[in-house]
Amino acid sequence: MSHLLDDINSPADLRKLTVAQLEKLAQEIRDRILEVTAAHGGHLAPSLGVVELTIALHHTFHAPEDKILWDVGHQTYAHKLLTGRREAFPTIRQTGGLSGFTRRDESEYDPFGAGHGSTSLSAALGFATARDLRGGQEHVVAVIGDGALTGGLALAALNQAGHLKHDMLVVLNDNEMSIGRNVGALSAYLASLRTAVEPHVRRAREETARFLSAWPLGDSVLEALDRLKDGLKHLLVPGMLFEELGFTYLGPLDGHSLPQLLETLESSHKLPGPLLLHVLTQKGKGYRPAEVDPRRFHGTSPFTLSNGEPEAAGAATFSALFGKFLCELAEKDQRIVAVSAAMLDGTGLAEFKRRFPDRCFDVGMAEEHAVTFAAGLAAAGLRPVVAIYSTFLQRGYDQIVHDVALQNLPVVFCLDRAGLVGDDGPTHHGVFDLSYLSHIPGLVLMAPSSGGDLRGMLQLALSLDSPCALRYPRGAATPAVPAAVSSLPAEDGGSGSGEKACTSRLIREGSDAALLAVGTRVQPALAAAAELEQEGLHCAVVDVRFVRPLDEVLLLRLAQETGLLITVEEAALAGGYGTAVATFLADRDLHDCRLVRLGLPDRFIEQGQREELLAQAGLEAAGIAEAVRRART
Repeated sequence: MSHLLDDINSPADLRKLTVAQLEKLAQEIRDRILEVTAAHGGHLAPSLGVVELTIALHHTFHAPEDKILWDVGHQTYAHKLLTGRREAFPTIRQTGGLSGFTRRDESEYDPFGAGHGSTSLSAALGFATARDLRGGQEHVVAVIGDGALTGGLALAALNQAGHLKHDMLVVLNDNEMSIGRNVGALSAYLASLRTAVEPHVRRAREETARFLSAWPLGDSVLEALDRLKDGLKHLLVPGMLFEELGFTYLGPLDGHSLPQLLETLESSHKLPGPLLLHVLTQKGKGYRPAEVDPRRFHGTSPFTLSNGEPEAAGAATFSALFGKFLCELAEKDQRIVAVSAAMLDGTGLAEFKRRFPDRCFDVGMAEEHAVTFAAGLAAAGLRPVVAIYSTFLQRGYDQIVHDVALQNLPVVFCLDRAGLVGDDGPTHHGVFDLSYLSHIPGLVLMAPSSGGDLRGMLQLALSLDSPCALRYPRGAATPAVPAAVSSLPAEDGGSGSGEKACTSRLIREGSDAALLAVGTRVQPALAAAAELEQEGLHCAVVDVRFVRPLDEVLLLRLAQETGLLITVEEAALAGGYGTAVATFLADRDLHDCRLVRLGLPDRFIEQGQREELLAQAGLEAAGIAEAVRRART
């Protein structure tokens, strides 16, 4: 059986098809997306929701000459299928395959890379400004979701775009969700646009139909009125926010109606200045399980296509344990509140939200605001816990320094997805957190090596009167490490109150080398030490636990006893734990102790299976053991 999709090699091929054929193509695209994501996982619900919109954009505009920029980029599967990447599509998010997001180095149809939200409007305004400065004629289109529109970066871009008045089209893909349900005044405003006018228009149509039913030409008149309905809806909504910002507002429009989309996009060419086209879509459109539960299918692991069930249930994750432990602690301390940035489910806070709705705050896709909001909560006497993915907290760096640390406020940052996240690739790897946090004065930085250690560290963090951060990886929580053999204090964090509790855990003695492992690398370090023991090399193994402050007592002892320290961290080497140890040795003139730093190389790490990427970086047991052998020769 032939498929229309098999003959689409570029967007130009879309213009040869009738509307009926385009609608058939939309179903074929959905089938292809479902087939691939069921086998390999991926961002299913966002991409299913914009199939018709993607077809209409590429049918109307002439990319790559015209520039179409996608916010976040996780909804671009149909875009990739239509822009010469059909054959490679089954490799998406796999090692050496297509990125799950837009990338400039992947295709000329990706004029701007994405991965983090709220960026498309600023970038599109840059493209439009550059076009006008050099006298170009190309169209510039930005596609942004209503969730990403909650970010301050997007609002700042709207403000400037309305001021500059350059020709550009903003397509607001409104599905009432980002990853979870949207929040905030802007979300409520969009909801009012979706609902306030429609009942009046529908009632007017019904009354008009009854009135015209007795006329000989009544059906023809009613059909003509229907074609004007969307325009009438626009006229019935006065003083809209986007108009006030300087945009010409079009919509709301059915984002799954190709005839409406094609006609409106074609007409938009004739309007000058910045335009905002408001389209209503359904996340997960065309696949019932994703329509019913779009949050679960936002980013999914492999699943059974017939019923949407995951292929295998996983073990308890660090995210889930964090949520469980925080609920337990919040039961005992009314000061504890939780803050997240459009990621309640992803960070494990859904249960906290259910149990403590008045103490849980989703601020939308606005990490900078989340941090300073938490600073205000802390200054007013509460104990805020800010749960954000490591890669996204980068956006709040200035606020961490200026609003939290400078004022020494007790805000706890819980950095989920720290380290390599696998198939989401370089935009989502959380590899810079140790570097951007470990030099901030007064901030305590912890890395649990097991689920149990996470609980103690969270409890300790909430007892401190200073800022604190915990970093932990994506996926299943690792089991507890063996009991400590050090005579040094090794509290689990539950009873300490600061300096005494900030100690590392010596879990294996050794005289030939000391493996100083951070968080996720403790278990591989233990396995490497066991392997080297069979070769006559006796390696101490340390669960570092605290990246800041350093456990200087234990470091000094091991430097003097072994003469070889090997730091192992699932993070960028520059500015990380190994760098701090190097500074410690240099400051104390411990030149007789050799230091080897193992971590991630000085480049952006591509997507791939997490264990495969760790092996490539030499951070699994075999790589650590080999590093010891090289250092001992």
